Amino acid sequence: MNVEDFDFHLPEELIAQTPLEHRSESRLMVLDKERGAIEHYRFKNIVDFLNEGDCLVLNDTRVLPARLFGQKQDTGANIEVLLLKQEDGDQWETLVKPAKRVRVGTEIVFGDGKLKATCVGLKDHGGRILEFQYNGIFYEVLDELGEMPLPPYIRERLDEQERYQTVFARERGSAAAPTAGLHFTEELLEELKAKGVHIAFITLHVGLGTFRPVSVDTIEEHDMHAEFYQVSGGTARLLNEVKRNGGRIITVGTTSTRTLETIASKHGEFVEENGWTNIFIYPGYEFKGIDGLITNFHLPKSTLIMLVSALAGRENVLKAYETAVKERYRFFSFGDAMFIK
Repeated sequence: MNVEDFDFHLPEELIAQTPLEHRSESRLMVLDKERGAIEHYRFKNIVDFLNEGDCLVLNDTRVLPARLFGQKQDTGANIEVLLLKQEDGDQWETLVKPAKRVRVGTEIVFGDGKLKATCVGLKDHGGRILEFQYNGIFYEVLDELGEMPLPPYIRERLDEQERYQTVFARERGSAAAPTAGLHFTEELLEELKAKGVHIAFITLHVGLGTFRPVSVDTIEEHDMHAEFYQVSGGTARLLNEVKRNGGRIITVGTTSTRTLETIASKHGEFVEENGWTNIFIYPGYEFKGIDGLITNFHLPKSTLIMLVSALAGRENVLKAYETAVKERYRFFSFGDAMFIK
């Protein structure tokens, strides 16, 4: 299957640069995957499409303020560091710019010495293993000195850092937000609970690979990045019970979808588990865990639009995206939402 089959025209001005003031006031497109029918609502109307006994599955990962700006200890040259993954103790895999200035033994200082790092290893494509030194708690220092690593298509500065977190974010570890969850408010979640909708949480730490373009010609050649996931015993039991009782499992975001499909594909049911997944879902995939999906509008030719197309059908999705462009929906991380039922 050709990557070009998932291309569409997107005017640049439709890429949302800032979040709406009120999360649940974003627009909601409802796509019926069987009939291909499209309807238009506000996100707060999602309550009308979920039934008593359904289960909404949310990713509770929390984005790290993982972009740091420092200087080389010896020369004062400016260095930008992006934390990717904790390796061992205070050692992290990072991306460094300019990478050529940072070699093994290079020392970098951040925030007038509140945080220091020494390069202890090299990786491909500007990757470096840095070992950090600090007083106190690392994440508290990071909260003080770091900035949110917004996606490359967002060029405006985000003044309110928490606006790039979901209201239910709690497990630190992501390099990017699970953006479909950004539309929910505490009040909306309470409204869903009052209707009898179950709320379940999983964790998948989003990696920067989610923004990596597909650089091959055919989908089957693409090497999917791996991300860490975790599902508790309580969540697994709830999901199995919902299935047995005939309820629907509605995932919020491609991250929740990939997590549940990873486990359901391996075990035939939901189980308590943590590990790394590189599952790549594209048309032809048979879904084993989920019944519906709430998601944002994704980049052309991305693995995310391929996943959505696997669930709703490529023709239906491309028609929906064409409609979204015509109706001036807002795209990508701070954009509007789609519910595939």
